[in-house]
Amino acid sequence: MAGCGPKMKMDPLLHQEKKPGWIKVRLPNNPVFWDTKGLIDDLNLVTVCEEAQCPNRWECWGQGTATFMIAGENCTRACGFCAVNTARPEALEEDEPLRVAEATKRMNLNHVVITAVARDDLKDGGAEHFQQTIEQVRAVNPKMIIEVLVPDFNDRDWALEKVMDARPHIFNHNLETVERLTPLVRSRAKYHRSLAVLKKAKEMVNGKVATKSGIMLGLGETVEELYAAMDDLLEAGVTVLTLGQYLRPTPAHLPVVEYITPELFEEHKKVALAKGFRHVASGPLVRSSYHAADFRPELDILDAINEDLDSRSSGLELTPDALGLPEYKV
Repeated sequence: MAGCGPKMKMDPLLHQEKKPGWIKVRLPNNPVFWDTKGLIDDLNLVTVCEEAQCPNRWECWGQGTATFMIAGENCTRACGFCAVNTARPEALEEDEPLRVAEATKRMNLNHVVITAVARDDLKDGGAEHFQQTIEQVRAVNPKMIIEVLVPDFNDRDWALEKVMDARPHIFNHNLETVERLTPLVRSRAKYHRSLAVLKKAKEMVNGKVATKSGIMLGLGETVEELYAAMDDLLEAGVTVLTLGQYLRPTPAHLPVVEYITPELFEEHKKVALAKGFRHVASGPLVRSSYHAADFRPELDILDAINEDLDSRSSGLELTPDALGLPEYKV
């Protein structure tokens, strides 16, 4: 599997090579960006910001925030849009949850996003690793908003329950594209499976979680198909939506069929809000974790999670010194 990449499933001649003027990536000019990069390197952590070539990593890192990608750098799937490497994964690192927690502590975060590659080689798809990371992060700061962006765990309910048992505040699983394009865009993932995962995650905690999903535009979808996908997400109980422009990572990836204008992104946002989404981030450079802290779950969700956690006795203690984690100096 090593070295394999996405298979071209759409006519590459559809690709629009010239980027329009509104696709502008900000370069780092904030010293906090370099401090954050040094911290992440220091703790030997991986961020999806770099692995997925996120166009906003300069902006987010300049603000001292990042989305941590656990369970390794190699994904077991080869989706046609994704820049993350597809290769045989290595064994999980037992101390990674603690290292992520230590990073959130040093960065003094109020909101953290935890994501992962797909680990179809593991029976639980990496669900227990998510659970441990959530619990370790919460041990550092019980008041921190914890958001997870997860794969579908092959729709295994018992695996999904591991993640939900850790009680994240925001559960994010991306639909990625419209139903018609799903077989072309996503490897192994299925449109209705993703909807089922989002719905079941909310049901597992009696609705006491904010559910979130994202869709890429510019892959050849129609407006009618996009709005139908919005309706399907609402039916699954999703309240937070991100819409962004698909950007081709390499010539081996799917073509960009269309560059959506900022004005049309704004129109899509208005439609989504009118349909019933509580929060919508929509724009050419918007990604799943873009300005994630701009959204805060409802108070009843926060209170319910806190009450549930207060009734437990996890016994978790954050002890980075015991693992010999290096000191980080700005």
